[in-house]
Amino acid sequence: MRTRWRSAAVGAAAVGLAAGLVGPAGAAAVYGPDAAAHAPTMTAAAPTPTPTPTPAPTPASDGFAQLTPAVTRQLDDAIRKVLAEAKIPGVIVAVSAPGKGEYIRSFGVADKATGAPMTPNLNMRIGSVTKTFTVTALLELVDDGKVGLDDPIGKYVDGVPNGDRITLRELAGMRSGLFNYSADEDFYKALTSNPDRPFTPQELLDYSFKHPVLFEPNAKFYYCNTNLILLGLVVEKVSGVPLGRFIEREVVAPAGLKHTVFPTGPEFPEPHAQGYTNQTASGKIETSTDWNPSWGWAAGAMISDLPDLRSWAKTLATGTLLTPATQAQRLDVVDAIPGAGYGLGIFNVQGWIGHNGSLPGYGSLVLYLPQARATLVVLLNTDIGYEGQEPSTLFGEAITKIVTPERVYTLPAQPPS
Repeated sequence: MRTRWRSAAVGAAAVGLAAGLVGPAGAAAVYGPDAAAHAPTMTAAAPTPTPTPTPAPTPASDGFAQLTPAVTRQLDDAIRKVLAEAKIPGVIVAVSAPGKGEYIRSFGVADKATGAPMTPNLNMRIGSVTKTFTVTALLELVDDGKVGLDDPIGKYVDGVPNGDRITLRELAGMRSGLFNYSADEDFYKALTSNPDRPFTPQELLDYSFKHPVLFEPNAKFYYCNTNLILLGLVVEKVSGVPLGRFIEREVVAPAGLKHTVFPTGPEFPEPHAQGYTNQTASGKIETSTDWNPSWGWAAGAMISDLPDLRSWAKTLATGTLLTPATQAQRLDVVDAIPGAGYGLGIFNVQGWIGHNGSLPGYGSLVLYLPQARATLVVLLNTDIGYEGQEPSTLFGEAITKIVTPERVYTLPAQPPS
């Protein structure tokens, strides 16, 4: 899911199951952290599609290919093909499974101006993968008995439309019916006219709450960054700690992550890749490396690197930080778009569990396949789509066609409606 500002993620106004933002009507957007950025518009009124059945691997295999030299060459060729066709500056890829081998590569450039190559050690903005950290923080509070998933959001935050009926579970599962702030035209204008400006959580909510609710709570799936802003405020209120600090102390540190941070402004630890986006006031491609990600906040502001995200993929999917009962609720997915289901801040696409992310200049994909104990991480320095698809989806599909041909990662673009 994406954090793009123009489309809010799955079902916002732009792209598939990313976590992006959405801009003016009809514009593709990345969730401001990343979900709906580059896909065609999908309105909340659209019926929930029936997902494509996931084929099961053969009984004699976990369905994951041995990473032999021949397979490695296939992966190299497939990744280079996507890089060239979609005109993506650079990408970092890691694929691995116990007993099957490990593939870590980087392609292209981290900086178009200097030609500096992309390398696997770079810090990257991760967009809507941030949602997985925010929801994990919330679920830790559930395990501590400090909040209940079926509590109404109105118990914690005043002024929410339908706040007496929308539950924390519905917010985490993208089924609240609230309007996605990143799909608001005034928000898009404010962001693109001054991408360095800070936004407060309340300012983001104000963009959402001026719109009527889209549907009754739990009536359907609609990827919405507003939901995560509210959950971030719940974590802050209940814990008494700023969200970023709580996540770093209670999620990042216990997970053993060393280079994952929740920035309070545009700060970006070195070394990092330069990011390139066309989500600009002029519509031209610009460098967005140091844009302020506060507009994504709990939905898409975080930064991480390849080793941390490889570790996080497994922690997230296996529930290391949560009780088994709470993890089971998290993974109880409902139909979202064809071939994909969404749980509590997490999706399942053909058996691959995790999240994608996108915000101006960056894209990410963090997945885990339990059957093979396999991990797939993709990090790239653009959010510009290609033929209606998120760039991270292009890589995810190309890679899984080779390593798990019976479980191909696809997030189809949604038809205009």
